[in-house]
Amino acid sequence: MGKYYNGQHMIRAALLFVALVTAAIGSIGAPLITAVAEEYEVSLSASQWTLTIALLAGAVSAPLLGRLGNGRHRRKVVLAMLAIVVAGSVATVVEAPFAVLLIGRAAQGVGLGLTVLMMAIARQHLGDKAPSTIAMLSVASTVGVGVGYPLAGLLTQLGGVRAAYLLGLVVATAALVAAIVAIPRDDRDAPKAGPVDWAGAALLSIGLIAVLLVTSNAIRWTTHPVIAAAVLAAAVAVLAGWVAVERRVQRPLVDVRALRHPAVARANLIMLVAGIAMYLLFASITRYVQTPPTVGYGYGLTDFQAGLVLVPFSVLGFVAGRMAPQIGQRTGPFKLLAGSGVVVVAACGTFALTSAAGVAWPIVAMSLLGFAVGGLSAAMPQAILAVTPPEDTAAAMSVNQVVRSVGFSIGSAFGGLLLAAHTPSGQFAPTGTGYTTAAWTAAGLAAVAIAFGLHKR
Repeated sequence: MGKYYNGQHMIRAALLFVALVTAAIGSIGAPLITAVAEEYEVSLSASQWTLTIALLAGAVSAPLLGRLGNGRHRRKVVLAMLAIVVAGSVATVVEAPFAVLLIGRAAQGVGLGLTVLMMAIARQHLGDKAPSTIAMLSVASTVGVGVGYPLAGLLTQLGGVRAAYLLGLVVATAALVAAIVAIPRDDRDAPKAGPVDWAGAALLSIGLIAVLLVTSNAIRWTTHPVIAAAVLAAAVAVLAGWVAVERRVQRPLVDVRALRHPAVARANLIMLVAGIAMYLLFASITRYVQTPPTVGYGYGLTDFQAGLVLVPFSVLGFVAGRMAPQIGQRTGPFKLLAGSGVVVVAACGTFALTSAAGVAWPIVAMSLLGFAVGGLSAAMPQAILAVTPPEDTAAAMSVNQVVRSVGFSIGSAFGGLLLAAHTPSGQFAPTGTGYTTAAWTAAGLAAVAIAFGLHKR
């Protein structure tokens, strides 16, 4: 019995470590954008791609990994993808042109899709520990960003960009070793995953890439609004074609009929709306505290100091993740989702009303946001997996991961548009009113998510 428990404990620790590492590596580009532009002598917009391309790779890979990981080769897929992440990490460290760095960041981003396989492995091997583990995996994939930010900022200040990326190589290698040692071998008697719906994968990838490209950069909507709208319309058309294909093929990449289940559809809708709200506030607070006080507000924090602001975000996110499964069992996952939305509203109100009263208050708002994100992330698998067969765990959660990525991307772009609208002509910084507007807009979106959570049907 003790040996079985210790084995479960090792598996659980390895799964959480892999999820945390891949989330941190995927987001590590954010605090390095300025430093990368200087090191590689490229524009800030080009440097932004070191983050964007990783997020794109993660969003595109999640559904494909969800399907590949449904059969008897789940462990092999995990190890292969982690090997790709390690190879990509090497590419970010070596002396090479900027294009090689982008290729490396794309390879690292593939790891963002691994969380769905971690969830499937937990559901298969951890018994009664599976629900709490899956909840923490979902939390780690979201609030894990706060782990990498301060370390990346500090290492960049001490040793340059490659020192920060070297951290990614070290932890990626450690994650691969942990997976080799702790993840159980594949069951040879498990059913095969079946042929991959490559046509569906291509259509979904094209549609998602177009959506994320056009929603991840607010500048496109201010400088070329017609082109941005046309690309978004084309993306929607491609995704509509993807749905049509998935409904006809025998082994679809994603079972779109299952997505119409009321609980699944409701959970994904909440994730989309809440994701927009959460990232809108997250990006606003991060930008606000780094704004130099000479413009009339802000605290002029360095990248490292701004990264420290995210530490309580991550800590309270994990605290909420530990509490959420027990609360969800008593209240039901949708009431827990609604409660997390209430905390988002409280975070928005705190930032809107007190942001200028001292740097402690934006930190309080970020802490509340972390608690809300942790609760929502932990409740989401409860809502979806309650009506999902075990063999479809990875595929079902991969769709939720994509919805989360799209929501965060839209939130980031929407925040940029709101702040751009409040930036006087000829000025580089928006007025303080812009941040207040962004906070209350996020609160309104969170209220919509609360309504969806409390709606009975």
